[in-house]
Amino acid sequence: MPRILVVCTGNLCRSPMTMALLQAKLACDEARRDWLVESAGIWASAGRPASAHAVEEMAERQIDLAEHSARPVTSRLLAQADLVLVMTHSHAEALETAFPNQAHKVHLLSEMIGKDYDVHDPYGGSRTEYECTARELEELIENGYERIAELVEAAASG
Repeated sequence: MPRILVVCTGNLCRSPMTMALLQAKLACDEARRDWLVESAGIWASAGRPASAHAVEEMAERQIDLAEHSARPVTSRLLAQADLVLVMTHSHAEALETAFPNQAHKVHLLSEMIGKDYDVHDPYGGSRTEYECTARELEELIENGYERIAELVEAAASG
Protein backbone atom coordinates (compact mmCIF):
# COMPACT_ATOMS: atom_id res chain seq x y z
CA MET A 1 0.00 0.00 0.00
CA PRO A 2 1.46 3.38 -1.00
CA ARG A 3 2.27 5.74 1.90
CA ILE A 4 2.66 9.49 2.18
CA LEU A 5 4.20 11.13 5.24
CA VAL A 6 3.44 14.81 5.90
CA VAL A 7 5.87 16.62 8.18
CA CYS A 8 5.86 19.99 9.92
CA THR A 9 7.41 21.30 13.14
CA GLY A 10 5.21 20.13 16.02
CA ASN A 11 2.64 17.95 14.23
CA LEU A 12 -0.12 20.13 15.67
CA CYS A 13 -1.35 22.28 12.76
CA ARG A 14 -0.04 22.09 9.20
CA SER A 15 0.85 18.41 8.92
CA PRO A 16 -2.36 17.10 10.57
CA MET A 17 -4.49 19.43 8.43
CA THR A 18 -2.61 18.43 5.27
CA MET A 19 -2.86 14.75 6.19
CA ALA A 20 -6.62 15.04 6.74
CA LEU A 21 -7.23 17.04 3.57
CA LEU A 22 -5.15 14.65 1.47
CA GLN A 23 -6.91 11.62 2.97
CA ALA A 24 -10.26 13.20 2.07
CA LYS A 25 -9.07 13.80 -1.51
CA LEU A 26 -7.78 10.23 -1.83
CA ALA A 27 -11.06 8.83 -0.46
CA CYS A 28 -12.79 10.29 -3.53
CA ASP A 29 -10.28 8.71 -5.93
CA GLU A 30 -11.28 5.13 -6.70
CA ALA A 31 -7.79 4.15 -7.85
CA ARG A 32 -6.02 5.60 -4.80
CA ARG A 33 -8.54 5.09 -2.03
CA ASP A 34 -6.32 2.60 -0.20
CA TRP A 35 -3.30 4.91 0.08
CA LEU A 36 -2.18 5.72 3.61
CA VAL A 37 -1.38 9.28 4.71
CA GLU A 38 0.40 9.85 8.02
CA SER A 39 1.86 12.88 9.73
CA ALA A 40 4.69 13.67 12.12
CA GLY A 41 6.73 16.58 13.39
CA ILE A 42 10.43 17.43 13.48
CA TRP A 43 10.09 18.68 17.09
CA ALA A 44 6.83 16.96 18.03
CA SER A 45 6.00 16.06 21.61
CA ALA A 46 4.31 12.67 21.39
CA GLY A 47 0.65 12.56 22.33
CA ARG A 48 -0.25 16.24 22.04
CA PRO A 49 -3.59 16.92 20.35
CA ALA A 50 -3.97 19.00 17.21
CA SER A 51 -4.34 22.70 17.98
CA ALA A 52 -7.91 23.79 18.70
CA HIS A 53 -8.09 26.06 15.66
CA ALA A 54 -6.82 23.25 13.39
CA VAL A 55 -9.56 20.97 14.74
CA GLU A 56 -12.14 23.73 14.16
CA GLU A 57 -10.95 24.40 10.61
CA MET A 58 -11.15 20.74 9.67
CA ALA A 59 -14.57 20.41 11.33
CA GLU A 60 -15.75 23.18 8.96
CA ARG A 61 -14.86 20.73 6.19
CA GLN A 62 -16.54 17.73 7.89
CA ILE A 63 -13.14 16.27 8.80
CA ASP A 64 -12.51 15.10 12.37
CA LEU A 65 -9.07 15.87 13.81
CA ALA A 66 -10.18 15.53 17.43
CA GLU A 67 -8.39 12.21 17.89
CA HIS A 68 -5.10 13.37 16.35
CA SER A 69 -2.06 12.62 18.48
CA ALA A 70 1.26 14.26 17.62
CA ARG A 71 4.32 12.15 17.06
CA PRO A 72 7.93 12.79 16.15
CA VAL A 73 9.49 11.80 12.86
CA THR A 74 11.30 8.48 13.04
CA SER A 75 13.56 6.60 10.67
CA ARG A 76 10.87 3.91 10.42
CA LEU A 77 8.18 6.39 9.31
CA LEU A 78 10.51 7.78 6.67
CA ALA A 79 11.58 4.34 5.48
CA GLN A 80 7.94 3.25 5.07
CA ALA A 81 6.93 6.38 3.14
CA ASP A 82 6.95 6.56 -0.64
CA LEU A 83 6.75 10.37 -0.47
CA VAL A 84 7.51 12.83 2.32
CA LEU A 85 5.86 16.24 2.03
CA VAL A 86 7.24 19.05 4.19
CA MET A 87 6.02 22.58 4.83
CA THR A 88 9.32 24.49 4.84
CA HIS A 89 12.86 24.47 3.55
CA SER A 90 14.09 24.04 7.14
CA HIS A 91 11.98 20.89 7.52
CA ALA A 92 13.51 19.49 4.33
CA GLU A 93 17.03 20.36 5.49
CA ALA A 94 16.46 18.79 8.93
CA LEU A 95 15.18 15.53 7.43
CA GLU A 96 17.87 15.39 4.77
CA THR A 97 20.55 15.91 7.43
CA ALA A 98 19.12 13.43 9.94
CA PHE A 99 18.10 10.80 7.37
CA PRO A 100 20.35 11.23 4.31
CA ASN A 101 19.38 7.83 2.88
CA GLN A 102 15.74 9.01 2.67
CA ALA A 103 16.47 12.51 1.28
CA HIS A 104 15.26 11.56 -2.22
CA LYS A 105 11.71 11.20 -0.85
CA VAL A 106 11.52 14.68 0.70
CA HIS A 107 9.67 17.44 -1.16
CA LEU A 108 8.20 20.80 -0.24
CA LEU A 109 4.42 20.76 -0.52
CA SER A 110 4.66 23.92 -2.64
CA GLU A 111 6.80 22.00 -5.15
CA MET A 112 3.72 19.99 -6.04
CA ILE A 113 2.41 23.05 -7.90
CA GLY A 114 5.78 23.99 -9.39
CA LYS A 115 6.61 26.63 -6.76
CA ASP A 116 9.27 26.88 -4.06
CA TYR A 117 8.05 28.52 -0.86
CA ASP A 118 7.34 27.77 2.80
CA VAL A 119 3.80 27.30 4.11
CA HIS A 120 3.22 29.71 7.02
CA ASP A 121 2.90 28.18 10.49
CA PRO A 122 -0.32 29.42 12.13
CA TYR A 123 0.55 27.92 15.54
CA GLY A 124 -0.41 30.35 18.30
CA GLY A 125 -2.17 32.58 15.79
CA SER A 126 -5.75 33.63 15.30
CA ARG A 127 -8.52 31.54 13.84
CA THR A 128 -8.22 33.68 10.70
CA GLU A 129 -4.58 32.63 10.31
CA TYR A 130 -5.61 28.99 10.55
CA GLU A 131 -8.38 29.57 8.03
CA CYS A 132 -5.89 31.09 5.58
CA THR A 133 -3.43 28.24 6.09
CA ALA A 134 -6.15 25.61 5.68
CA ARG A 135 -7.32 27.27 2.46
CA GLU A 136 -3.73 27.35 1.18
CA LEU A 137 -3.26 23.66 2.02
CA GLU A 138 -6.49 22.80 0.19
CA GLU A 139 -5.30 24.66 -2.89
CA LEU A 140 -1.87 23.03 -2.80
CA ILE A 141 -3.44 19.57 -2.54
CA GLU A 142 -6.05 20.24 -5.21
CA ASN A 143 -3.61 21.77 -7.70
CA GLY A 144 -0.72 19.47 -6.83
CA TYR A 145 -2.67 16.24 -6.57
CA GLU A 146 -1.54 14.74 -9.87
CA ARG A 147 2.11 15.53 -9.08
CA ILE A 148 1.73 13.94 -5.64
CA ALA A 149 0.21 10.83 -7.23
CA GLU A 150 2.92 10.71 -9.89
CA LEU A 151 5.72 10.81 -7.27
CA VAL A 152 4.08 8.17 -5.09
CA GLU A 153 3.36 5.85 -8.00
CA ALA A 154 6.91 6.19 -9.34
CA ALA A 155 8.38 5.40 -5.90
CA ALA A 156 5.99 2.51 -5.25
CA SER A 157 6.75 0.90 -8.61
CA GLY A 158 10.49 1.44 -8.43
